[in-house]
Amino acid sequence: MIQVRPSERMRDLGVVQEGAPVLAERAREFDLPSEREVAEEVVEKLFTAMERIGQVHPFAKGMGLAAPQIGIGRAAALVQPAAADAPAIVLLNPRITDRSEETDEQFEGCLSFFDVRGLAPRPLWITVVAGTLDGQVITTTYERGLARLIHHEIDHLDGLLYTARMAADSEPIPVEQYRQSGQAWSYQR
Repeated sequence: MIQVRPSERMRDLGVVQEGAPVLAERAREFDLPSEREVAEEVVEKLFTAMERIGQVHPFAKGMGLAAPQIGIGRAAALVQPAAADAPAIVLLNPRITDRSEETDEQFEGCLSFFDVRGLAPRPLWITVVAGTLDGQVITTTYERGLARLIHHEIDHLDGLLYTARMAADSEPIPVEQYRQSGQAWSYQR
């Protein structure tokens, strides 16, 4: 029986794979509220893709998807927190305005190259300014795993992959060697 690689499965689900130019470009911000309908369409496409992906692969750490990962170069992303009953977080034109100096390293995966996992340092908390469909700006502080997920997606909107955050002497490992699938990230209290 032929084994389908995780990256091939994601590609078949409509996720743009590493090497595509859209993943290396800064996403274009929305002019809100005048581009509200365009932003709503992009968010709807993200929800549809996220639902499709979630039916194929469980995400114990939560899941994020940025518009460039579905071939749309606009500044929108969705993050589904690890808690099943938590609502998805919609990020429009998000920008990190503050972060903790304290960081930790955890393994991350990316739907755009899902065959490997890499050890990436991230701040333990970030403050994010994002837009709403009606043109308002909201500021939210996220911590730990949720901060990691959101930072990862904002990086996508800036044209960065998590590998850009990895230490110079660190390499991603094959998913077959990764031993934390199905588990939440662990943090010291």
